[in-house]
Amino acid sequence: MTRKFIAFSLTVFLLGLSGNNITAQETSPKRPSEKPMSRPKIIVCDVNETLLDLAPLKKSVGKALNGREELLPLWFSTMLHYSLVETLSDNYHSFGEIGTAALMMVAKTQGIDLEYEEAKAAIVTPLRSLPPHPDVVEGLKALKENGYRLVSLTNSSAVGVETQFKNAGLIDLFEKRYSIESLKKFKPHPDTYRMVLNDLGIQPEEVLMVAAHAWDLAGAKNVGLQTAFVKRPGKTLYPNVPKPDYVVSDLKELVRVLEKQ
Repeated sequence: MTRKFIAFSLTVFLLGLSGNNITAQETSPKRPSEKPMSRPKIIVCDVNETLLDLAPLKKSVGKALNGREELLPLWFSTMLHYSLVETLSDNYHSFGEIGTAALMMVAKTQGIDLEYEEAKAAIVTPLRSLPPHPDVVEGLKALKENGYRLVSLTNSSAVGVETQFKNAGLIDLFEKRYSIESLKKFKPHPDTYRMVLNDLGIQPEEVLMVAAHAWDLAGAKNVGLQTAFVKRPGKTLYPNVPKPDYVVSDLKELVRVLEKQ
């Protein structure tokens, strides 16, 4: 009797598990089908690191920091940090000024004496002479040939980005170059992306923002733009926001991905 009771109880238990599984499968909400993205009309490119290689800047920053080239990421993140501090506190200095101050701060944390003019020389001149990544010129030309309108949006000054593009041979590949200088608010503030949309008279979903920085894409996505993450060395996504619509290794891969639409 006991063995029969145990066998019966086990059968009921297993059937119960099976029934619960079926119920869970039947009642779990189905994932809604994703709305296919429309083909963007305009591609907005970030500039520093996305298009331009910071390698020369790494050397100049390293020289200013007694050969500590590995401190470039710390300097760059400090510069971004204080650009956001200025935006949130309703203050404004140019990206070059913030970059110079950030380098002095990093130097001080490392026990290195660095004067303002020395820091400025290590930042401003190299920043305006950065070379494009190897894939950039070919990728941009292919995007233009495929009918996309290209503009740029950067935290650098208007004069700074014009000089950068001239030195990098990119000046003729872009319809317009946008700087946050007129707004005096740094990306990823929503107004920086809306400035581009308003000037071009276009809807957010018709625009693709391309950047190597997760914070930049988070700002663009928040405004409703399509987004593409370019996986430059050392760059990764921010897990607390929706993933970009595209993740590519470089601009040439972006061309191939967009051609499939």
